[in-house]
Amino acid sequence: MAGIGYIQFLRQNRSFRKLFISDMVMFTGDWFTVIAMFLLAAEATDDSPLAIAGVLVVRSFTFAPLEPITGMLADRYSRKALMLGSNLLSFVILVTFLALDLMGDLLSVYLLAIFLVVGRAVYDPAQTAYLPNVCTDDELLTANALVSGGWSASMGFGAGIGGLVISQYGIEIGLMVDSVTFLFAALMISTLPQGGPEQSERKSANPIEMFREIFAGWRYILARPEIRRLLLAKGGWATGGGAQVFLLILIGMEAGFGEVAAGIGVVYLCRGFGSGFGPIIARPLMAMEKLMPYIIGFALAGAGLLYVGVSTFEWGVLTLICIFFSHGFSGVSWVFSTTMLQRRSDDEWMGRVAGTDNLIITMTMGVSTLLAGIGMENEVVELREMLLITAGIQMFVGLLWLTLASPQERSLLDQSV
Repeated sequence: MAGIGYIQFLRQNRSFRKLFISDMVMFTGDWFTVIAMFLLAAEATDDSPLAIAGVLVVRSFTFAPLEPITGMLADRYSRKALMLGSNLLSFVILVTFLALDLMGDLLSVYLLAIFLVVGRAVYDPAQTAYLPNVCTDDELLTANALVSGGWSASMGFGAGIGGLVISQYGIEIGLMVDSVTFLFAALMISTLPQGGPEQSERKSANPIEMFREIFAGWRYILARPEIRRLLLAKGGWATGGGAQVFLLILIGMEAGFGEVAAGIGVVYLCRGFGSGFGPIIARPLMAMEKLMPYIIGFALAGAGLLYVGVSTFEWGVLTLICIFFSHGFSGVSWVFSTTMLQRRSDDEWMGRVAGTDNLIITMTMGVSTLLAGIGMENEVVELREMLLITAGIQMFVGLLWLTLASPQERSLLDQSV
């Protein structure tokens, strides 16, 4: 599949094309609301770093414990139905907050973040587990590169355009736009084929049995070092990357790229397009067997090295270039590790593997964001110092992969030849 073009793949695979379009629209709208929540938190607390970090922290700490449950649901029920229900739920939540004008204080902002994350926690493992149902094994690398590129481009468009729209027309208009994107995504998903177990194979909703299945999924992962390594690597990235997601907001507020909303939008535009650019350009390299054992390590180390530049240069064009290419490396790591997880996991376990993956990433991101917010709120570290710390963490994790995991990956590759 390394030889097929992205456009050709989208033309040939009608089901994936519909899912891709719905994701692009939904993810673009998401960033209208995310930018709005950052601004509302800042306005409510006189730009408190901890309050702004709190938006990401409550999202992560809500998302993480739900993921094992929603991952298990993706192995028991229709993945299409779960994705459809998630979008409809998110639409209802946003419309309710807007209709009742519930955005007046910091608590309301955090509640909106929590409620929307519930819908996303249902969607993500179902979507990850659904891809192998509509793509062949050889198509997965291309599909994941497109998903990552689409998500990243949506972040770029959503954050950039969302920041401008909110700065010109207000937060309520931004939230209205997002609500429409959820409805559009639901309509697109309703036309997709079913994915997941057949109706006759679906099990009862006995809570005890459901939790047994969650623990069975964890035993499945623990018994497979080739899966365990990938999950740990993704969690290692999030140790530094989670705080960086928060620190980018502060760069956007401080750098003077325009009004606050527009400034945050510019920084996230570079993050988004970089995250999509990396996997799409590097797809041929990711398909080269001799490089496979080393890709994650080099990508993580490269992402961290470029954040040294972010922490060093004066805010300006060089900062944005470093952000762009750093998240390009991060995107390569994400696409490659996600594709390997899908290939190494049996379909009956795929939802629980994806749920555990999201659990590890979101919990780690939440903790790192919280620690960064506390450190900056209490003036223990400055913004540039915190950026340098996160860069060091990512480079360290990359070197750990190259030193400890690459030999095992090379051995696994040799066995499969």
